[in-house]
Amino acid sequence: MPDSTISNSPLPGLYIVATPIGNLGDISARAAAVLARADLIAAEDTRVTAKLLSHLGLRVPMTPYHDHSDERTRADLVAQMADKVVALVSDAGTPLISDPGYKLVRDARAAGRLVTTLPGPCAAIAAITLSGLPSDRFLFAGFLPSKAKARADTIAEFASLRASLIFYESGPRLGASLAALAEGLGNREAAVAREITKLYEECVTGSLADLAARYTAAPPKGEIVIVVAPPTEGAAEVADDAVVDAALRAALAAQPVSRAAKEVAKRFGRNRHAVYTRALALKEGL
Repeated sequence: MPDSTISNSPLPGLYIVATPIGNLGDISARAAAVLARADLIAAEDTRVTAKLLSHLGLRVPMTPYHDHSDERTRADLVAQMADKVVALVSDAGTPLISDPGYKLVRDARAAGRLVTTLPGPCAAIAAITLSGLPSDRFLFAGFLPSKAKARADTIAEFASLRASLIFYESGPRLGASLAALAEGLGNREAAVAREITKLYEECVTGSLADLAARYTAAPPKGEIVIVVAPPTEGAAEVADDAVVDAALRAALAAQPVSRAAKEVAKRFGRNRHAVYTRALALKEGL
């Protein structure tokens, strides 16, 4: 398909436009050109996007499109794409990455509309490049749940994954999330990147436990990304639930529940609370 943004008159359709995550100078020339020629901008928050448009010297009609937008809103946008250029932007970075938008893309494709992307800034990618941690294989997991049990259960899903893990987080929750990651994954190497591309950008590295202590004592401000290193070779065996249960039964035959659970959780890189709960259930059945 020919590049629909080369000409002075872009073809009608949906344009997914990445915007700066902090430094407004990071807007690409192509993104700025499409925003200038758009008939309508679907913005996560029109007040935030208005600042970018002001920086670019543009005045373009906008309409809100966010997590709470309903099916009628999407249908109206898709209908307009038949003969208008509709640009989709989030508050910062690449739309659809921990932001609303995938349903609009899905519906636009189903309607046969042109859908194209203008790649650019993304906080998750920027953070892993800053971290110095392995970047050949990684998983972006968005925000961890705020409640302790749900957070621990989510972390347990990633414990045996041999890849760097990337999370978004807020300042007030950062210390608790780092402590939960240390509990569920072991005391791995990690990095906390914040205010990326802004004046006070920083990337602090260390163990999860050390970072948890640092940020519990002094919660930071700004946009935050956590990057966690993969488990080291030999740090944990990868096994399915049946193998873990077998190991628990063997450990329970000679040890108290708490000690058996701790030993097996460490061996297999599992969440200790989840393994303890399973150990109690197995103990009752012995």
